[in-house]
Amino acid sequence: MSVFVKICGITNESDALLSVALGADALGFIFAPSKRQVNERIVSDIIHQLPGSVLTFGVFVNERPEEVAKLVNKIGLNGAQLHGNEGPTATNFVSDRVRYVIKSFPAGHSQLRNLDAYRIWATLVDSSNPGSGSVFDWSLVEGMSPERRMLLAGGLNAENVAVGIERVRPFGVDVASGVEASPGKKDPAKLRAFIRNAKAVEFAETDFWQRDSTFTEDMPYNWEESD
Repeated sequence: MSVFVKICGITNESDALLSVALGADALGFIFAPSKRQVNERIVSDIIHQLPGSVLTFGVFVNERPEEVAKLVNKIGLNGAQLHGNEGPTATNFVSDRVRYVIKSFPAGHSQLRNLDAYRIWATLVDSSNPGSGSVFDWSLVEGMSPERRMLLAGGLNAENVAVGIERVRPFGVDVASGVEASPGKKDPAKLRAFIRNAKAVEFAETDFWQRDSTFTEDMPYNWEESD
């Protein structure tokens, strides 16, 4: 089975639809102040054009958990990605109200050794300067528990994504700037190459996808059917 691919920093319908057509499993919409920041109306218009097989995440940085849960459910997003200094209390508040929650940490963060405190769907490990396009030392995550869903981020692009997957063996990969022509605008050629190269790496039966007996019941592609 191939790796889960999340395309982040989506700002317009054409990039969203192209990402899905090329095989992306999830899209991320950034609500925090950023060159890729979007608003509620833009995201609502986009997600109503997407097939139900694609997961959609709102990305927030140190936003009040009440506001995160309220906005995600109001718009109809599938999940929230908490990309700031949110601790277990704030994160779990959102998890109790939102189906899919991704908690992001910079590589080497001490909390990566204490993930049991977080009730989350997946962990995202990024560079210390998210969105900068810089790659962190992958050896920092090579020892993470294979029983946890981990998304590898930070400086990924079409040239290095396959190497990163083969070395780290993550559940998925997340990219924003690595497939852009300019901040907030995806480059079709880069996007196509990234997804193709990521999906080309096959996982053996001994890898995480096959070991997690609950994963087939919790496949994001079937989330509507599992209610």
